[in-house]
Amino acid sequence: MTPPARPPIPSWLAVILGAGGGVVYDGAFPALGLWPLAFLGLALMLIAVIGRSVGGAVLVGFCSGLAFYLTQVSWTALYLGPIPWLALSVFESLFFALCAVAIALAYRWLPRSFPTALGRLGVLPVVVAGLWTGREWLTGNWPYGGFAWGRAALSQSESPLAHLVAWFGIAGVTFLMVWLVALALECVRYRRRSAVLNSPSRTWKTAVGAFFMKTSTSTTTPFSEESFSGSTIRPSTGRLDAAARRPEIRAAIALIAIALVLAVPVWPATTAGTWRVGAVQGNGPAGYFEPHQVGDVMNAQIKATLPILDEKPDVVVWPEGSADIDPTRDRTSAQVLDNLSERLGSPMIVGTITHRHGKYFNTSLLWKAGKGAVAYYDKRHPVPFGEYVPDRAFWTPFAPDLLGLIQRDYTPGTRPNVFDVNGVKAGISICFDIVDDQLTTDMMTGGAQIIIAQTNNADFGTTKENVQQLAIARLRAIETARSLVNISTVGTSQIIDPDGRTIVGLRAYKAGAMVADVPLGTSTTPATLLSRAFEVLVAGLGLGGLVIAGVTARRDPRRATS
Repeated sequence: MTPPARPPIPSWLAVILGAGGGVVYDGAFPALGLWPLAFLGLALMLIAVIGRSVGGAVLVGFCSGLAFYLTQVSWTALYLGPIPWLALSVFESLFFALCAVAIALAYRWLPRSFPTALGRLGVLPVVVAGLWTGREWLTGNWPYGGFAWGRAALSQSESPLAHLVAWFGIAGVTFLMVWLVALALECVRYRRRSAVLNSPSRTWKTAVGAFFMKTSTSTTTPFSEESFSGSTIRPSTGRLDAAARRPEIRAAIALIAIALVLAVPVWPATTAGTWRVGAVQGNGPAGYFEPHQVGDVMNAQIKATLPILDEKPDVVVWPEGSADIDPTRDRTSAQVLDNLSERLGSPMIVGTITHRHGKYFNTSLLWKAGKGAVAYYDKRHPVPFGEYVPDRAFWTPFAPDLLGLIQRDYTPGTRPNVFDVNGVKAGISICFDIVDDQLTTDMMTGGAQIIIAQTNNADFGTTKENVQQLAIARLRAIETARSLVNISTVGTSQIIDPDGRTIVGLRAYKAGAMVADVPLGTSTTPATLLSRAFEVLVAGLGLGGLVIAGVTARRDPRRATS
């Protein structure tokens, strides 16, 4: 067995590079929103794990993830202090570390199992991208429903790649982004270094052997040089390998891949008719820690609604928790909504907190004058440690004061997330529901023609959380080819068309209402048709490719280099 290959960069530099990549990666997301930084950040984090041992990959991956999440979710510390921020960042970074190990093994095993140009430029980038996508799937679903924040594709809501979510979904765009970066790296790395540079213990032997092979008078087959991973020199297997030795060919491969991705056309979002939607941002004291009296939030919503009474909307939407006095249990609150609905001449979609059968729910109500709540949807994805404490008896001793602030636990809902509003199907999303791929699929299965995304960002102040959530909402509009009404208690509120363009918006922390004639979507995008199948496919390719490479490399000692 050949001695271990030396990593291309020392451990201390890999840690710095990985952590720096995490910070750069965050810069691609709102509020900075420089989307090209996502590709640079991904490249830095991938380079940092190449050639690392398992322990080294854990360290580099953890530091990369920590640097990213500490900046990405810094808004969690606004009112609750550093403990939730640090706990969430550290926990999510553990998944980064796990993924880094898998990717480091891919860079070690794949060049041995598939040493040809096709393996290096074809198989390896697919496996790396699949592993990264698989890590995003895991963090978005486990534990307690997961935390699907900071996915690579979510940085691209304003980029030339945004339209791809209609074809491939959020997970598919993540895969394509990482694939492009991994392919570009391989086009640079392939045949970059020889074994002379990578294995000091065999330097003179390899050099002498290579010299005689090159200078032999007999006819010889061109041989492959060493990559950063330390693959042994062996004869080339075909014309593709010979062509791939030329840097201009590898550059052409990378450019063609980029061109193919960019050449995917915009999905033709077909619509039929319009729906006149009013959406009200009351800017009331909706934050958990804001001093207020019961009813203040609802009064702010009422005041902001009055200017649009004569606009003749087909529906009026209020944000999450906007009726802070539950109209299903309070007669006065119900009478106020009845009066407003009657004067508007339209039904209302209102957020409130309901209490039924001894359980609390974060609920959206479809309210009609004289009829009350004719339909309701309970939030299916309440935020763990934010809206409820899972396994409370176990976790409370770790932070009793903080977890004690969450005095009531919201129960996940089970009802369909689509309302029939006078013949128009409206998909309903409450706050962090918007990050859940399955809930988006459920909306489309339920026939949604438009998406109503109700949220309350008041607990995050003027941090970047609200614009991060708006970016997700914009991508959901494109992904589903549906108009989307993103309405917040405090902002940022916008009505977005099926192509992701803003129809009308409201300034954050300013009371106001917006009314627009919104196109109703009719097309079924490939992303919603395939649902989550593409995500499972690419994640399976990543994990399956890694397992096959590991088994192959171990069974063939002639290919083992570490």
